[in-house]
Amino acid sequence: MSGSLAFRLIVAVFAISVLNGCQRANVDTPADSSAVTIPYEKYTLSNGLTVILHEDHSDPLVHVDVTYHVGSAREEVGKSGFAHFFEHMMFQGSKHVADEQHFKVITEAGGSLNGSTNTDRTNYYETVPANQLEKVLWLEADRMGYLLEAVNQTKFENQRETVKNERAQRVDNQPYGLRHELNGEAMYPEGHPYSWMTIGYVEDLDRVNVNDLKAFFKRWYGPNNAVLTIGGDIDSAKTKALIAQYFGDIPKGPEVKDPEPQPVTLSETRYMTLEDKV
Repeated sequence: MSGSLAFRLIVAVFAISVLNGCQRANVDTPADSSAVTIPYEKYTLSNGLTVILHEDHSDPLVHVDVTYHVGSAREEVGKSGFAHFFEHMMFQGSKHVADEQHFKVITEAGGSLNGSTNTDRTNYYETVPANQLEKVLWLEADRMGYLLEAVNQTKFENQRETVKNERAQRVDNQPYGLRHELNGEAMYPEGHPYSWMTIGYVEDLDRVNVNDLKAFFKRWYGPNNAVLTIGGDIDSAKTKALIAQYFGDIPKGPEVKDPEPQPVTLSETRYMTLEDKV
């Protein structure tokens, strides 16, 4: 990816996220002509999927991002780590895509891909040559609408061990790795959705089963709880047709309400001591 387009795509995705609550079709041009503006079009499918499009023909590339409004803050006490766990499961194939083939299809098309999870959202993204856009939309639509048919106990156990190993590598066996977990537990009361880390507790990961994971997907991974953002060398009319073709028939999921704020104050200064092998 050229430096110029990479910068514009990063700025575009950030600005679009900030403007996500805005229902206008395009960003107004500010009075200050030197200000950075990112024109975009936003609309919603009948199943609730929010779509944001931005055309940039400077390089023959396109970036696709699917953001689901679910992170670790939507988890239940005793079932931490689900959102991050499911980030892994979304790369294990779907009804029409074999296990691990998502990586293979994108990289062989000359693209790159990844996903990430935090407290409030999970996103999956790809950057590919512009002529590969349809392939990416097909892949994303297949795992949004037809993932559960490919989830089985073997894949579940495989990724459970992968997530536990990731926690061991990044938290339990890394010098000072437990500090962030301790900070959350000290700053928030027990049971507060921000009191645990996104990767979750090992005992919670050991406790869950494949049906718990399927229920989590059905609850939070519907199109009405997602935003599809596409930026780059696209034709908006053709892109809309592809979006309708691949995403339009995916059933709407359960209603998702905005989470209630849970403000926290500390009545006194707290001092914590953590002994670690460094």
